Amino acid sequence: MGQYLLRRILLAIPVLIGIVFITFMLVRAIPGDPCRAMLGEKATVAGCEAFKQRFGLNDNLLVQFGRYGGQLLQGDLGTSIKFGRPIDVLLLERLPMTLELAIMAMTFAVVVGVPLGIISAYRHNSAFDAGTMVVANIGVSMPIFWLGLLLAAFFGVALKDTPFQLPTGGRLTAGVLVQPLAETWGLEDWSGLPKTLLAFLSNMYIFNSLVTGDWKVFGDAIRHLILPAIALGTIPMAIIARMTRSNLLDVLGLDYVRTARAKGVSERSVVLKHGLRNAMLPLVTIIGLQFGALLGGAVLTETVFGLPGMGKFVVDSIFARDYPVVQGFTLVIAMLFVIVNLIVDISYAYLDPRVRLN
Repeated sequence: MGQYLLRRILLAIPVLIGIVFITFMLVRAIPGDPCRAMLGEKATVAGCEAFKQRFGLNDNLLVQFGRYGGQLLQGDLGTSIKFGRPIDVLLLERLPMTLELAIMAMTFAVVVGVPLGIISAYRHNSAFDAGTMVVANIGVSMPIFWLGLLLAAFFGVALKDTPFQLPTGGRLTAGVLVQPLAETWGLEDWSGLPKTLLAFLSNMYIFNSLVTGDWKVFGDAIRHLILPAIALGTIPMAIIARMTRSNLLDVLGLDYVRTARAKGVSERSVVLKHGLRNAMLPLVTIIGLQFGALLGGAVLTETVFGLPGMGKFVVDSIFARDYPVVQGFTLVIAMLFVIVNLIVDISYAYLDPRVRLN
């Protein structure tokens, strides 16, 4: 296992380097001048020359990339041109929101999609099966921004002043405060990685409230994420339901399943223990890929519900030609994608003992 992990990590290094290089070149291929995008009408020829000189934009692209690579090797993601703030600080503020939203959306997709797929496979060609597949096809076809606005209008306006009303924007209700973990645990004077890690976990409001026992913040944070998670998780839910149904149908028609039934094994064990576990390998792959897509594709959801996450911030940075932000955020998303795929590969050995990672 150790050799496998080391090998995968080493293989991920050239992938990340390639992603950094491609992102670096693509953002600079976007038409437009960063100086004029930042300064607008105040941009002058002399001012833009000074601007480019200050941020090293006058140099050759390869020279700029070499300088940026040297920064990365020192653990420095750079500084935002627009905001003048370190990228790692912006990540600490934005990444927890996107990560919480992606986890909630994927939890919704798996908890709803897998049971629907199981029941549809077991009741193949029934009315429930047909209805589930119709819902799944509709779910795949619905644009996220349309579904988000529809959910906001229904639960925020139509059900206003009822017990079913849900928040349609923001992370917390005004007046609800989150206590930083460093203050809660008396670690304000810590420096280095522990302090950074604590700041990151503090900005994950659900995790923070769970470990501190602040149930008011926990409930409020959950309520604010219900609608965004449903809007973002509907398409993965539909894909997971269809994949679960298809894979399980294939497995339930195999000889060993018929043998298990002939030996008198309960139908529940046949479906869940013998069938589902063997149908999980391709499903786990889909879940991993969908989770990675959620991390980088929450732009519309964050825009509709006014969430301060990574997606909308990166899009705004692209329009502002804020190169360091786009590069830094893309690199972090790529690293998370690599980690998710590594977890998926490791899970194969648990789900199917025939798989040997080494």
